[in-house]
Amino acid sequence: MTLAAKRRSHARAVLLDRSLEEFPLFRLSDTPDEAAISYVTDDGGRWRVLASPGDRLPGTFDQDVYIELMRRYQEAGEPTDGILSFTLHAFLRSMGRQVDGRTYEQLRGALTRLEKTTLQSEGSYFDAAVSAPADVSFTLLSSVMVERRRSLERDQLALFPSIIAAEPGEARVIISPIVRQNVTARHVISLSISRYFSLPSPVARRLYRLIEVARAGGALAWRVSLERIREQLPLAQRYPSHLQRVLQPAHDMLKDSGVIREAVVRQQQREWFVDYVLAGRQ
Repeated sequence: MTLAAKRRSHARAVLLDRSLEEFPLFRLSDTPDEAAISYVTDDGGRWRVLASPGDRLPGTFDQDVYIELMRRYQEAGEPTDGILSFTLHAFLRSMGRQVDGRTYEQLRGALTRLEKTTLQSEGSYFDAAVSAPADVSFTLLSSVMVERRRSLERDQLALFPSIIAAEPGEARVIISPIVRQNVTARHVISLSISRYFSLPSPVARRLYRLIEVARAGGALAWRVSLERIREQLPLAQRYPSHLQRVLQPAHDMLKDSGVIREAVVRQQQREWFVDYVLAGRQ
């Protein structure tokens, strides 16, 4: 079996850039949009997410689009040029989304945001090419092109007016070289794609990704301050009681799905922590 075939056979376990997964990127709340996300690492590195002028920061739908793109990248055998081609219809079906005009526009918007949203690292993003945190600026997708119909069929549009509205269009995107090189170097985390999409909450989906970062470091348990996890998700809520109300349903979902065995929020002196006990891989 070729390497590409082996990768396709295991494509239901999607590999994600471990460096990227540690940092906030997708907004998970419905509070008024901000133009940027800022995050400072424990060792003083700085990470920023900057929305494209006139657009918003990536959100919950965009998070799912990112996961599906990385699944397709792996299923395609991790092409060295990073190019992926697909119809919008097939992409939405793979995500388990309803396919209609509204979701087509959502997907086009998400792809554009993943191309235009700037990610900036000042000594925070680990670059596998240099084996060290780097100063770098990049986007998740380096190119996006969406055509509403195949060029060979455009002359026939007027003959089929009832089909035009249902035409999904075709997309051609390029995964960022920086993200690709970390995946190639296997500086990654692994998610079960079916488990990810079975989680009904965007917060639970993001927590699943963060928990797998801890697991990739060899942890069987993970202690994190409530403030730090608020920043990493990220969440707009700031008070411990409010954060617990948001996290508790997600914790229940992760326990039910077998990602964690337990999640306990407790106060130690003046600081609040979450203690996660990770479940074994299934």
